[in-house]
Amino acid sequence: MSQVDSQVDIVRDGHCAHLVLRRAQRRNALDRALVDDLYAAAAEVEHDPDVHCVVVRGDGPAFCAGIDAGTLVELATPAGLRDIRGAFVRAFDRLQAMAKPTVAQVHGAAIGAGFELALACDLRVVAADAAMGLPETRMGVVPDVGACSRLTALVGAGRAKELIMTSAMIDGIRAGELGIANRVAAADALAEATGVLVGELLACSPSANGLVKGIIDHAAMPAQAAVSDAELVAQLSCIHTPEFRAAAEAFRSAPASNGRPAPVRG
Repeated sequence: MSQVDSQVDIVRDGHCAHLVLRRAQRRNALDRALVDDLYAAAAEVEHDPDVHCVVVRGDGPAFCAGIDAGTLVELATPAGLRDIRGAFVRAFDRLQAMAKPTVAQVHGAAIGAGFELALACDLRVVAADAAMGLPETRMGVVPDVGACSRLTALVGAGRAKELIMTSAMIDGIRAGELGIANRVAAADALAEATGVLVGELLACSPSANGLVKGIIDHAAMPAQAAVSDAELVAQLSCIHTPEFRAAAEAFRSAPASNGRPAPVRG
């Protein structure tokens, strides 16, 4: 697929490439096509020797509002879950595995799978008023695209359990306090703050950064593959529950599906 047809634009700025989600009319909610485009864009910049750093950001009012309401219906069968989740895991893992630092520039909202996308990046620059959270347990499911490993590595088991098991929503300021956000900025200064961090990364050796990134990830998440398998097993159980069926139907039919919930400090 050419970049003209893709829902992810690659915008090069010197030795930095920005992967820009272009589904603003749905607040960059993730469907299969967008996730596949993200994977292809990540693969392209990973193999470009002139790219030393990658920024992931969203066009329009939000970074990413999570899984698309229409795509959620496809998760209701084991085959559908394995297929859709597999595409999400493949794209997110590509961002983690590439030997280049990745930075999520988060504004508006990063909800559910959108939050997991931000977690798949090495670093996060977050707008102070952004809404972030994992609402899966309110819908009778579990976050299953790496959050159980990545969030736990960032904030510890106790905080990760609190955030996931209460479906808590937090703003960018709280994300900074918890160590989820590496930098927090006013919404109108977010791009500038990201640029400063990118400049600091580009001032260092790209080969050294690529190597040390993998070492740190292994140190922080030595059981990541096993946890990913456990996420899938748990989700295969969850999709058969009446809680999930009711929540999925309510989410799919809600007029504000993939909208922006109000952040709560907690």
